[in-house]
Amino acid sequence: MTKKAQKSTQSLQIPKPILVTTSILKRISPQLTTRFAARLFTTPIKHKTPKREWHMENNSLTTSLLIPKLNKKIRVYCYGESKKRVLLVHGWSGRGTQLVKIADMLVNMGYQTVSFDAPAHGKSEGKTTIMTEFIASILELEKQFGPFEFAVGHSLGGMSILNAIRQNLHVKKAVIIGSGDVILDILEDFVKKLKLPVNYAGLLKAHFERKFGEPMENYAAHVAAKEVKIPVLIIHDKNDHEVDIKAAYNIHKYLENSELIITEQLGHRKILGNEKVIDSIKEYLEKH
Repeated sequence: MTKKAQKSTQSLQIPKPILVTTSILKRISPQLTTRFAARLFTTPIKHKTPKREWHMENNSLTTSLLIPKLNKKIRVYCYGESKKRVLLVHGWSGRGTQLVKIADMLVNMGYQTVSFDAPAHGKSEGKTTIMTEFIASILELEKQFGPFEFAVGHSLGGMSILNAIRQNLHVKKAVIIGSGDVILDILEDFVKKLKLPVNYAGLLKAHFERKFGEPMENYAAHVAAKEVKIPVLIIHDKNDHEVDIKAAYNIHKYLENSELIITEQLGHRKILGNEKVIDSIKEYLEKH
């Protein structure tokens, strides 16, 4: 494996104590193992804000917004002065300033960006969350800060935007970067990282469906895509080791009006700061 490939997979490593705990629980009880895995699956890691994002954080008007449906408060960042607004949505274990390079480009284009730390992320309340809480946050943000011209989302943020559009978020265009798709694929990838047998993905899926009372695949990106009529730009890297590129092709297949850009050697996160990617987004949003 090359150094570049090693670096791109480092973020996939599960801490050893968690793997040891999982291994012990697996020998004791599948039910306990499933509950432990479910807790891990819904608990994001809070990373420190890197220096490259400080100027966005420092120059944003920040506010705390209650999401009534969740009874949780989230941190909101309004960056730029324009009345024309664009919604930015980070991915799992991300934060509201993570799409900083895209935000800078949008502000230079004459927009204000509205982003947020999703529940249990960054400076927002809570320790656990799930995609439905991302969607609820997006829809409340539209009520309080909308209308939005466009929406740009990374990873789970991309999935959440497609689902929010299906639930009547109104934007003229959307951009999704490194978006996941099929929920069972996501769960299978997760249990693989925990070094659990693949059947635990099905056990986890059943656990969440009992808990939330609906099929998880209702929220698959391609399922939401069937009801999305606006133009959507899909960007995905060939060497994304966190979300397989097949997700991009499948979402593209189900969208009525979409363009697909495939990059190489940018992985899952470096793609957010790549100049060519940012130029492509700018060009797409400027098109009539």
